[in-house]
Formats: sequence, C-alpha cells, structure tokens
Amino acid sequence: MLNLLRKDVIALKSSLWIIALYLIVFCWAFIPKSEMSMYFVGIYTAFGSTMLATMIDIKNHNHNFLVTLPVSRKQIVQAKYLSTILYALFGVLTSYGIHKLINLNYPELNKPHYSLLDIIISMGMVLVLISIYMPLFYALSKKGAGIINTIFLVSLIVLAQPAAFLLHVASDKGLTTAPVITGASVGIIVLFLMSYLVTIRLFERKDL
Repeated sequence: MLNLLRKDVIALKSSLWIIALYLIVFCWAFIPKSEMSMYFVGIYTAFGSTMLATMIDIKNHNHNFLVTLPVSRKQIVQAKYLSTILYALFGVLTSYGIHKLINLNYPELNKPHYSLLDIIISMGMVLVLISIYMPLFYALSKKGAGIINTIFLVSLIVLAQPAAFLLHVASDKGLTTAPVITGASVGIIVLFLMSYLVTIRLFERKDL
C-alpha cells in the first residue's frame, strides 16, 4: 500500500509546478474579491490536484501496469482514495495557512478569521466532490476522463457563488452548530465509503 502511495507522489513530482500554479491563480482570483476565498482556494487546489493525478494515470497507462503487479485491484483503489485525502489536506491546509498570513500582513483586506470549523467544512466539500468523481473516473477512465474533468470544472465555476451564498446564509442563521456539523460529517464519511466500495466494484469488473 505504501508503495502505491509513493507511486502517486512520484507520478506527480514532475507536475508539482502545475499544482503551485493552481494555487497562485486561485489565490489571485478569489482572495481580493470573496469572503469565502479560503474555501475556494483550498477546494479548487485539492480537487485540481486529484484531477491532475488521475489524468497522469491515464497518460502513463498506470492502471494497465499496476494490474500486472502482485497487488489486488482493491489495494489500487484504496491507495488512490488515500492519496485523494492527502491532496485534500494539502489544498485546504495550505489555503488556511495562506489566509492566516494574509490576515497578519494585510489586515486592510478585511478577510475573516477562519477557524477549525472552516477547515472541516472545506474538507467535507472536497470529499463530496471526490466521492462523485472517483466512481465516474473508474467507470469511464480513458474514454471519458476529459469529458468528466471538463464537466466538473464548469460545474465548480458555475456553482461557486451559489455555494458561497448558501454558506453565508447557514452561518447567519446559526446552522453551523455542533449537531449539524457532526451529522453532516457522518453523512459525508458514509458517502465517501460508499463511493469507495462502488469504485472497487467498478474497477474489479473493468477489462484492462
């Protein structure tokens, strides 16, 4: 399992500049204009990294190679889901750190003081996106990956402002309470696990 995770890191090594570019572009686009920029920068960077990793797998025919090794398809999927969690943590925590620095050095931007709750909400949103994306990727793979990525990118752009509005309303109406957050977190974890099980089933049936 550790070697499969290392494979993803090595595969991304030559493309780290793209992830850094994502981060710079999203910071430039959202930080000066949106109170929810911490969410947007973290979510977009995390999900962009996930899509980049899957496209590298397709380009290098990694799955065709991995199924010839003495590892099960279940382990291959497990490693991919674990790596998506690492991408999510990287994107969200990096965004949080950047916004902390901005609050300290550029108070005139009047950015909110984000908390652990904001990190949890951002992580939850990324996991929901991954839960939808991964089964589609493994179902369609090379034939439909480009279409899937395009649809997700367009959807993220279109839904950015509505999502920000809903978060703002939820905060104003006091819906971000501990019971609500706990219930939502449990639901997201269940969704993520169901997505994982469905993806295993799809990949085990796939002819490579």
